[in-house]
Amino acid sequence: MEQLSYEIEINAEPEKVWSVLWSDITYRQWTTAFTEGSFYEGALEENSIVKFLDPKNNGMYSRVIKVIPNQEITFLHLGEIYDGIEVAQEWGDATEAYFLEENDEGTLLKVVINTPAEFKSFFEEKFPKAMNIVKHLSENQL
Repeated sequence: MEQLSYEIEINAEPEKVWSVLWSDITYRQWTTAFTEGSFYEGALEENSIVKFLDPKNNGMYSRVIKVIPNQEITFLHLGEIYDGIEVAQEWGDATEAYFLEENDEGTLLKVVINTPAEFKSFFEEKFPKAMNIVKHLSENQL
């Protein structure tokens, strides 16, 4: 398992950054860095299952293991989805956690990912692009 960490300073309050991360319209915008047309289904509540999908119903599903609105959310990745069918994976503690820390400049957004080595290069290429889109949306939308 590889641990990857990304962070970016955003000149906006945590509530705004949280909204950009998880509101449907802006989520679809920043996740284009990973796959065009990405969206999620499910409630961002502890112990609920969330499906992260592309327009062809492929993606992955995860359990929300911790959520503190405007501060932190952690997903435990459980498996992949192919044509809408869930396929469990043995990923152990493959997690993705978002932390929002308020500071004098606005918000420090930090993302910590525990991922199988096979996904490391994908995240290293895509996540900085995604974080820059989150920054742009947070600082430039009403």
